[in-house]
Amino acid sequence: MKKLISAALAASLALSLTACGGNAAPAATEAAKDAAPAATEAAKETAAPAASEDPIRVCVVYTGSLGDKSYNDSCNEGAQKAVADFGIELKSLEGTTAEEWESNLLAACEDGYDLIIGASSNIADYITEHGPNYPDTKFAVIDTTVDLPNVQSISFAQNEGSFLAGAAAAMFTQKTDIPGVNEDAIIGWVGGMDIPVLHDFFTGYEQGAKYINPDIQILQAFAGEWSNPLKGKELTFAQYDQGADIVMNVASGTGTGILEGAKEKGLYAIGVDLNQDADQPGAVLTSMVKRVDTACYLTIQSVVEDTFAGGTTQYLALKEGGVSLTDFAVMKEHLGDKFPQDIVDKCEELAQKIAAGEIVVENYEGFGPAK
Repeated sequence: MKKLISAALAASLALSLTACGGNAAPAATEAAKDAAPAATEAAKETAAPAASEDPIRVCVVYTGSLGDKSYNDSCNEGAQKAVADFGIELKSLEGTTAEEWESNLLAACEDGYDLIIGASSNIADYITEHGPNYPDTKFAVIDTTVDLPNVQSISFAQNEGSFLAGAAAAMFTQKTDIPGVNEDAIIGWVGGMDIPVLHDFFTGYEQGAKYINPDIQILQAFAGEWSNPLKGKELTFAQYDQGADIVMNVASGTGTGILEGAKEKGLYAIGVDLNQDADQPGAVLTSMVKRVDTACYLTIQSVVEDTFAGGTTQYLALKEGGVSLTDFAVMKEHLGDKFPQDIVDKCEELAQKIAAGEIVVENYEGFGPAK
């Protein structure tokens, strides 16, 4: 496995390295403004009006549903932008169970798509198993690595972005003059499925929180699924009951319940993947943006431009703009004079140190850039 970060990738990922300063949120969402609406029906065929007679056919296989306002919608934004820019033919296949994921992947293989994108690490095992049976099909997997000659992999330094989120949460829970913030040094974290990539999220979150306060307590829970907002809300309420006043959402569609729960309780959350700051205004401190949209778009672009490189991995860290925090603007507006600007200033400092290698964020076993 070798690391590829091309000049084109660097240009496409030109985000502010202040990470949670004033430019991060616009950079994290600006590319999406030109994209079509995030949610589409399963198996919906779309193509730009100016498409050629034989457009490149792309199928994205999701492990969950569109409309999650998070990971899947981010991926779809990149795909829809590719429709607009390149005139590709796009099919989106959604599924909520492992059986559906494998069935959808096999259906795409049999339909002869030029490129099949496994939108998350849950697809990796099925691509590993079935990819060799379709050697002329180009595959891509996002958020993990599959070492096959016809598979291109893109993964992220979610641990670095989560370090900043953990630091922000640890500082915020000290601001007892803000309504809803208690005196306990306790923060929470709720994930979707219990899979390695989410442990990489938590590793960074924990390290960032303890960088600020070595004695802080961090509550952790997994919902076990991606599309159950009620479960997300229940787990979040349980952590609030244990003393947390801010909880990080890392749960895709399940995470909408986390954010709703924060709003209902008059407490706080941190968003993930897309800019979720305005989903529940005043309840979301910031969001850890993960550029899944860019990963999807660049993969399609590589097929369009005949630069697809199977057997390779791209690793998008903070310094490449692969992850960042938003700019806290919604919370600033909500809190007014009570907004703790020192959190933003400290996050800017930490982001610069991570990008420069002065702070090395730990990875969960098996993650990180190729050595």
